[in-house]
Amino acid sequence: MKDEIKAHDNVLSLIGNTPLIKLNKITSKMKGNYFAKVEAFNPGHSTKDRIALYIIEQAEKRGILKPGDTIIETTSGNTGFSIAMVSIIKGYECILAVSSKSSADKIDMLKTMGAKVYVCPAHVSADDPRSYYEVAKRLHNEIKGSVYINQYFNELNIDAHYQTTGPEIWEQTAGKITHLVACSGTGGTISGTARFLKEKNPNIKIIGIDAYGSVLQKYHQTKEFDANEIYPYRIEGLGKNLIPTATDFNIIDKFEKVTDESSAHTARELAKTEGLFVGYTSGAAMQGLKQLEEDGEFNETSNIVVIFPDHGSRYMSKIYNDNWMNQQGFFDSETAEIHKIEFIK
Repeated sequence: MKDEIKAHDNVLSLIGNTPLIKLNKITSKMKGNYFAKVEAFNPGHSTKDRIALYIIEQAEKRGILKPGDTIIETTSGNTGFSIAMVSIIKGYECILAVSSKSSADKIDMLKTMGAKVYVCPAHVSADDPRSYYEVAKRLHNEIKGSVYINQYFNELNIDAHYQTTGPEIWEQTAGKITHLVACSGTGGTISGTARFLKEKNPNIKIIGIDAYGSVLQKYHQTKEFDANEIYPYRIEGLGKNLIPTATDFNIIDKFEKVTDESSAHTARELAKTEGLFVGYTSGAAMQGLKQLEEDGEFNETSNIVVIFPDHGSRYMSKIYNDNWMNQQGFFDSETAEIHKIEFIK
């Protein structure tokens, strides 16, 4: 019998089963054992591949999505890219309402993937008709045969990670994980992963990373929405100015807040120490780890898994651009990293 060609039918079969990578240099002075779940190894370079495929296939099974339909979603970039990728393979039209805070790289990628993109102002209230939430709702109401994914309020967002990310981490750590640290935006990643892990071992501590300018930490502590917590911040993909129902606050033990500046520098540090070229939110997750360790959260026997959501290539015009960093005031006498490029004539 001749050898068969070993090939994937399409990119969708590559979603999931991302590697767990030990962090070494950046954690060398920190107590505990640190492992990164690197979601950039998904074909769409982010963890959002998981929910895009899962939610769309569930909609197909339930008869909600039919051939030729249009998929609509709100996104800071990654979910949109994943939905556009799945739509290409499955033959759907794709329309995305995108936050203006999203990097130019992300917006260009969405257009390249065939999506129609509406860029909406980031720093308006969630119920403002110009917000990407309201724009997506309006388009869904106007376009016949459209399906609105609505990741912030879709229980399937949680279920996608309960079915995939949680079991993968449990198996990869042989059940020895003691802490899960993940950024919280829609909350689907941390909630679904935590739900599975807590069922296996209720003693596993779940820590969410939030941004200054977001309402999530305060809501977790008080169960009250405080609009006074809201102000503009630069990190994409974590924090919120509303309370997503795709976040299971009861399963998260605590939140840690990080700044725009420290998260940007820590992302750059990951590239230089671990060879991991990851996104802004990954830098935030790693920065949260550093702060938690300084506060005595971990000990020598702790096995900490941190989720790195996406790839650094989506932030070339932001945190990996020296001019952008300088414009934000992120370079000072202590953190100056601007490197001169020499052109040989």
